[in-house]
Amino acid sequence: MPGSLELMNAELDRLLPGVIGGRTAEAFEKAFGLQTVRDLLWHLPRRYHERGELTPLAGLPIGEHVTVLAQVLDVRSRQIQRGGSLLEARITDGVGSLRLTFFNQAWRAKELVSGARGIFAGKVSEYRGQLQLQHPDYELFDTADANAISRLGQEKSQQLDEAAAMAFALRPVPIYPATARVPSWVSQRAVELALEAGLDIGELEDPLPKDLRKAVGIIALGPAFEMVHQPEHARDWRIARDSLRFREAFELQLALLDRRRRAAALTGTARPAGEGGLLAMFDAGLPFTLTPEQLDAGDTIARELASAAPMHRLLQGEVGSGKTVVAMRAMLQVAEAPAEHQAPDAMLGGQSALLAPTEVLAAQHFRSITEMLGPALTERLHPVLLTSKMPVAERRKALLAVASGQAHIAVGTHALLSKGVTFYDLGLIVVDEQHRFGVEQRAALRLKGNNPHVLVMTATPIPRTVALTVFGDLETSFIRRVPPGRQGIESFAVPVQERPRWAERAWLRALEEIAAGRQVYVVCPAISGGKREDGDEALGGDQFDRDTSTKETVELASVERTLEELGARSDFRDVRMASLTGAMKPDEKDRVMRAFAAGKIDLLVATTVIEVGVNVPNASMMIVRDAERFGVSQLHQLRGRVGRGEHAGLCLMLTNAAPGTVARERIEAVAATTDGFELAEQDLQLRREGDVLGTAQSGGHSTLKLLRVAEHGELIERARELAADLLERDPELTSAPLLAAQLAEEARQAALANIAKS
Repeated sequence: MPGSLELMNAELDRLLPGVIGGRTAEAFEKAFGLQTVRDLLWHLPRRYHERGELTPLAGLPIGEHVTVLAQVLDVRSRQIQRGGSLLEARITDGVGSLRLTFFNQAWRAKELVSGARGIFAGKVSEYRGQLQLQHPDYELFDTADANAISRLGQEKSQQLDEAAAMAFALRPVPIYPATARVPSWVSQRAVELALEAGLDIGELEDPLPKDLRKAVGIIALGPAFEMVHQPEHARDWRIARDSLRFREAFELQLALLDRRRRAAALTGTARPAGEGGLLAMFDAGLPFTLTPEQLDAGDTIARELASAAPMHRLLQGEVGSGKTVVAMRAMLQVAEAPAEHQAPDAMLGGQSALLAPTEVLAAQHFRSITEMLGPALTERLHPVLLTSKMPVAERRKALLAVASGQAHIAVGTHALLSKGVTFYDLGLIVVDEQHRFGVEQRAALRLKGNNPHVLVMTATPIPRTVALTVFGDLETSFIRRVPPGRQGIESFAVPVQERPRWAERAWLRALEEIAAGRQVYVVCPAISGGKREDGDEALGGDQFDRDTSTKETVELASVERTLEELGARSDFRDVRMASLTGAMKPDEKDRVMRAFAAGKIDLLVATTVIEVGVNVPNASMMIVRDAERFGVSQLHQLRGRVGRGEHAGLCLMLTNAAPGTVARERIEAVAATTDGFELAEQDLQLRREGDVLGTAQSGGHSTLKLLRVAEHGELIERARELAADLLERDPELTSAPLLAAQLAEEARQAALANIAKS
């Protein structure tokens, strides 16, 4: 028997040949990403079905789940027209009869032989006038036991049969996540066969120390897996699920804290601030005064940059709060601090890389940086833009500037992560809109320097429990207030079906803004013909809160259709309109954004490509069509594009969502407040559960199994406290060798993945 860690990491078809064959293992991997024994055991039932009391076969209710005690009369198998096979068995309780049907499960004919007795459970349906159970759950009595029981006499035999049937009826049936190729029963059968084949999970060594398990009141790992997959009673799976949920929270927090501790132990390059240098020139040229929160965040970052221990900091800031200015000041500090291998009198020091999720945002950052720097600093720092869709000559020129050290600021998309990008002296990584990227991308970029400092920024406010779960390896700074002088944004939900006149009024209101010399955004969820745009450069949309609660009942509002509709209106005849989508070529997107920023376009119809980073102070109004198709954070980010200048902003969210639905609640929540941090908490409650991690974690923690940050905040906090206490007492986890080995294996897998991508 292999050791616990070796057993858990063993591939399914290799450890259990003949039990889980190559085709089944392939199906599991394709459907659920299951490759190892650990994966299989953590492939947990999503719910449990209670079979209920015994029901006589006579007069079975159609559409209800029943449990019956019966004997097999006969079995036959036949091929069906659409391919595959159909196995049919007839059962009887001596009074009535019932048909059992199984598709592509011919092997059951070896079990359901004539005369076999047992208990059968499933949902009653009718086919061609005959009642049936399709793919029922069942348990047959052992032949020897059945013969022994029959010898006791009919009355005693019936009592024992009914007792066994009742025990079966009370035993919960695990229902697993399913796909067309891997229905629930396949997962259930695979676990059963694995256990029957000698996978003795009851004897698994437990990674969690016994005193820790005792302190929090959870059961050992092996029994927890047995009870969650094969519970005898409902209380079994509840106890097991609570134990496994704590383990998930604890191991995740331990990994995050260990990652933070190890990162702090690394040695990078100190980048202390200079006196009266580039940073002083930059501050002197700013047309505004930095806010106290911007200064506080900047001071914290400056101190950490001055240390040889690499900074790992998350900067959370409201939409329009000035995070980019804070990041720029950090880049300037790095640029005037020479690296150790440079001559002390070197004119400039290290380089900074700003990673943005979309080409539009990267281009916007690049323009903002050059504008903020001014001609003199731009010439000295030579910032460059690098994206995957740039013309070859421009890309080659940018790569050379980065590799030679001429460019001290590189702004780009995930193209910065590619193998062909080499930095001369990468001192600082700035990641914008962190929820679009993950630990793997961050680590891949870090490999391009000598343990560079890392500053992660997000304008999507993150509740504390999410921050602990997703960004628990980072220290956090906040900028909660927008700079003074902003006029604010009014937001309204416009129910199109209930108030059609309000929807028409939205378009007339847009004309009023344009007549006053201002500009308008119209945001649509689709580009054309219901084709949704899920993001730019295959990074996907907002993984935090994309709304999936509504069904496709009508065609999505699209950019193309909106332009056609407005172009057909006589009152919009003189309005200068244009479109912007992620499907457009980079130079075309850039041309449109420049024209809109210059006031040459009155109304811009766009997808969420303008969600973050786009800054046009004269844009005062936004109309969001089919607002129910967007999540809370997306709507908050989108409306942050207006009201950025001297005019107050107005955001009208047109929706077809019915009152009382979750989608409508989201829109009304956004309309009720502009406080992003308050919205984040509300959004967490509205979403209730989901894969909030997205791509934020690597090494086996990319998807939460049982942990729900909206529901288990106290558990997460408690797990973090205990994990921190364990690491403080035993930094190398000598008292928990399996935990240490588990962390090391995850780190190794993540490192291999990063090296392959770098």
